[in-house]
Amino acid sequence: MKMAKSLLLGSAASLIALGGARAADLPVKVNPIEYVRTCSLYGSRFYYIPGTDTCIKLGGYLRAQAEFNSNSFNLNPDFGPGGAANRFSNHYTARARQHLSIDTRTATDYGVVRTYFEGVFQWASGTYSGLGNGSTVYQSIGGVSAPNNANPGAVAGGTFGVWYAFIQFAGFTFGKAGSQFSTPWGEYPGNYSELPGSGPWDQVNQFTYTADFGQGITASFSAQDQVQHDTSNIWNVSAATAAGLATGTYGGNDIGGTVAPDLIAMVRVDQAWGLFQASVAAHVNHAAYYGATELSGHPDDKWGWAGQLGLSIKNIPTGPGDSINMSGVYANGASRYAFNDYMSATYARYAGTNLAGAYQSVGLAGLSDSVFVAGAGQQLTTAFGFNGAYNHNWDPHWASSIFGGIGAVRYNSTAKGYICNAFVTGLALSSGIAGCNPDFNYAVVGTKTSWTPVKNLTFLAELSYSMLDQKYATGSTVLLPLQSGIGKPPAVYELKDQSSFAFRLLVQRNF
Repeated sequence: MKMAKSLLLGSAASLIALGGARAADLPVKVNPIEYVRTCSLYGSRFYYIPGTDTCIKLGGYLRAQAEFNSNSFNLNPDFGPGGAANRFSNHYTARARQHLSIDTRTATDYGVVRTYFEGVFQWASGTYSGLGNGSTVYQSIGGVSAPNNANPGAVAGGTFGVWYAFIQFAGFTFGKAGSQFSTPWGEYPGNYSELPGSGPWDQVNQFTYTADFGQGITASFSAQDQVQHDTSNIWNVSAATAAGLATGTYGGNDIGGTVAPDLIAMVRVDQAWGLFQASVAAHVNHAAYYGATELSGHPDDKWGWAGQLGLSIKNIPTGPGDSINMSGVYANGASRYAFNDYMSATYARYAGTNLAGAYQSVGLAGLSDSVFVAGAGQQLTTAFGFNGAYNHNWDPHWASSIFGGIGAVRYNSTAKGYICNAFVTGLALSSGIAGCNPDFNYAVVGTKTSWTPVKNLTFLAELSYSMLDQKYATGSTVLLPLQSGIGKPPAVYELKDQSSFAFRLLVQRNF
């Protein structure tokens, strides 16, 4: 029996082996290998996605950055713990970022269909604020996540950010892209900006049509989302508090839900000599309610507007690739078009004082689109400004820029009356109504130098100096309440112009 089983098993094994040998001898159809091919239709570094007629380009950078004498990134210490100029102020703040871009393009009968994405993974160190009892709590900076606040002992974490995510087809743009109001250099005419070629550093959700007339002449018409991006403050001054006034917040921020997008029109001429652009924007100011419920009533909506002229002069005689960029903006009821989206809307910068009886000096200022009081209509805020830069290439490895900008905020007489009544009452302004003026100017000047020892690797240093020019009467004082978050005691403070500086270093590897 054992012999029979052995014979049967042996026969089965032979049959299997024979079948395998015959199968190996048969011809087998193998799919051809598809190699990645270069796509030369849209410039360098595009490749065909295998099996499709769509071209793709991957890019990005990795950056390590340190900011000195600031609790924020790319902003001078003129607000919050940085503006306190005390032991809550960071001597340095650090951030690491991985940026990724994906650009796909497909030729169709209607023109090129394009999708574009930019995102970042980043981690930033944070700051501490006081709890009013001799202890502190760790916080993130400017919405960029530091270690989880619920677990202050954590050493990891970070955030993901979506910067661009749009589709372009037949002249239309759908999604998050650079604002059509912006110039190509966005918020940065000479100070360092994001990855070159990614578009204006002023991204917003939009529906846009761009007409190309040839010879570098284009016109765009856009409806863009105003939420956060284009609204500074709509202040209900009736809801002002002493604690808020002490930070430059002149009322309760009383913004209602969305009613209409901002409407943008732009014309651009882009030539070998440089670029000229004119932009206009319409912006609706839609407040919520005077009080806690809808029964309290509300002010009527009021449209504001902004206009901009931009000019870039390229290849000037000082050297190849040198340029001068400049732009000027005037806005009424649309202040974010004059003060960029990344700046603080309130300022409270502290320093010493020589005024007898004053504990310290402080510069207070606040930016808004409109102000109102209960039972009254909105008063639109006027803002205007100018920025510019000279950019010079010393050689293929070294480059420098000198840049500067100034913004001004002006309240009409009615708005000043609202704010000053609250200011004098809430903070006991020593000069009274006659010495109260919430208008202000804010200016920044600076320089940067970059070194690129090898292609796509850059080391950069930048120094900036800011000046807050407040308009309250000389020698005026205010009585500020306890500000436990930044350790400031209730005391008399002199209202005075302020200044600050920040220094930043970064290293960036593009790919």
